[in-house]
Amino acid sequence: MEKYLESSEIINWEHPDILSKAKELSQGLNSHAEIAKSCFEFVRDEIKHSNDYKLNPITCIASDVLKHKTGYCYAKSHLLAALLRANGIPAGLCYQRLTIENDTPPFCLHGLNAVYLPDIGWYRIDARGNKKGVNAEFTPPKEQLAFPIVTEGETDFKEIWSEPLPDVVSVLNKYETYKEVGENLPDIEIIKS
Repeated sequence: MEKYLESSEIINWEHPDILSKAKELSQGLNSHAEIAKSCFEFVRDEIKHSNDYKLNPITCIASDVLKHKTGYCYAKSHLLAALLRANGIPAGLCYQRLTIENDTPPFCLHGLNAVYLPDIGWYRIDARGNKKGVNAEFTPPKEQLAFPIVTEGETDFKEIWSEPLPDVVSVLNKYETYKEVGENLPDIEIIKS
């Protein structure tokens, strides 16, 4: 469980701005579930999705996402993990493989989180940001993610990573605009046995 509480180069929860925001979001709350919901709703509602709002700069590191108040789903998941970890709540990163539009290939990764809640265990949450057709909520133990799996080739990866996938970090660091990232979204192949 320790690796889901660590501060790192990308999930840099020891940054003063992250610590301050984490403290603010947990003020007056007692349970891990209440604090997790507060952090989730902040990232979902107050950090704008780069592509939805056509915003630059491209962010990756949690403190940069907080500073610029924008990020792709991956970057938003980095910030949410940092805020949760700063509050002593184990948090990891999860991914889905989804179609990009119209339920047909090509595919891309979508980033979300898992949080460890003592009464439930690992619970996945998606702070991507709601919009028409997207309604992610914090309703444990029931998951309410942004996107269902509907097309052949899409999948929910069951793994919970403590650090972002290298392909995700590479895309966020390589491209400078929301448009460039949108045209080069990361994907990983599913190996079927």
